[in-house]
Amino acid sequence: MTPADTGAPTTVGAASAVSVPGTSDARMAPGGPGYRRMSLALFLAGVATFALLYSTQALLPLISGDMGVTASDASWTVAAATGGLAVFVLPMSALSERFGRRTVMTASLAVAVTVGLLVPFAPSLPALVALRAVQGAALAGLPASATAYLAEEVTPRALVTAIGLFVAGNSVGGMSGRVITGWVAQEWGWRIAVGVIGVVAVACAVAFRLLLPAPKHFRAGSLRPRVLVRTVRDHLANPLLRRLYAIGALFMTVFGGVYTVIGYRLAEAPFSLPQGLIGSIFLVYLVGTVSASTAGRLVGRLGRRGALYLGGGTTAAGLLLSLAPSLPLVLLGLVLITAGFFAGHAVASSAVGKTAQHGRAQASALYQSAYYVGSSAGSTAGAVAFHAGGWTGTVGIGLLAVLGVVAITVTGSVAARRTAGAVAAGA
Repeated sequence: MTPADTGAPTTVGAASAVSVPGTSDARMAPGGPGYRRMSLALFLAGVATFALLYSTQALLPLISGDMGVTASDASWTVAAATGGLAVFVLPMSALSERFGRRTVMTASLAVAVTVGLLVPFAPSLPALVALRAVQGAALAGLPASATAYLAEEVTPRALVTAIGLFVAGNSVGGMSGRVITGWVAQEWGWRIAVGVIGVVAVACAVAFRLLLPAPKHFRAGSLRPRVLVRTVRDHLANPLLRRLYAIGALFMTVFGGVYTVIGYRLAEAPFSLPQGLIGSIFLVYLVGTVSASTAGRLVGRLGRRGALYLGGGTTAAGLLLSLAPSLPLVLLGLVLITAGFFAGHAVASSAVGKTAQHGRAQASALYQSAYYVGSSAGSTAGAVAFHAGGWTGTVGIGLLAVLGVVAITVTGSVAARRTAGAVAAGA
């Protein structure tokens, strides 16, 4: 959506608009110095973040059996991690404003991978949930800081593509984590599987720190609570940002619910798949890698509003298709859900970076907070709905969330027309 489409300005913040005298723009761009290293570094950070954050999701049936708990109880190992991230992403973004994006991202990954190596030794479900909550809180330093880093260090024209690559790293991490854990757990159990993910995340964290270029446009901000509160209040007063936050939360409600429960459905009749094959189902995340990385072109052709409609419609079609008692149709439904979700997420998250005129890390943090609140809500609601009404119940929760995305986007369109009319009348 253009500014006229949304009813709110999309001016990039002042810090990101600074150019070095004698050049058109000193920031990184495709083909320029440091861009490839930066892209690979943040791609690996995205891999580590999602691999750790959702490391138990494909293993929930095994955790349920090993610890003698229900699906809704086991789902807390996912909800605790995403909930911890949602709660701490705003404070961590404030730290990144003071101490730098790269510093906070490095520290966050270091703590998260350390906890990841402890998770396999959790003696009980409460201990496992507690460790996962700490891990999620540590990972909170990644998403908002990464988006703010890109908004400051990458040219505006390349911003959607750069954020799309980071989101693509999320999808690869989510996919590889689930596939690896599925096959490893089938042979050696869920604890060994989670430990393997921890080791992979360590390697990604080291490579990230070695590759990421030092920031050149970062300007340290204040840690004073009053300044933080004022910045947050300003962002929440922006109607476009509020809509983007709600859209991110609703998209993630669908995604969290579907992928928390799908393992249980595929383990039951008529499918009765083994754990290794259930984990391999997450290879459909590759579709998300493609859709996220091409979000910039999608917005260029359809506009931001059109891209969101397409993402929501694709997700809804996938949900309906997944109701069929046929494995190929269920897989096709998952492909559509994944493609629609990652496209919508990449479009909404990049729009936040463009819309925020100051406190870009806080703007991104609020989006990430809403996004992971949606994940926690979707994981819990999807599991409860599955327990009460089977897969149909989970799909019902997802369709309601998609309807919310469409309603909010329509609201933005109406507001845009009113703004455009007022401007025309004033002219």
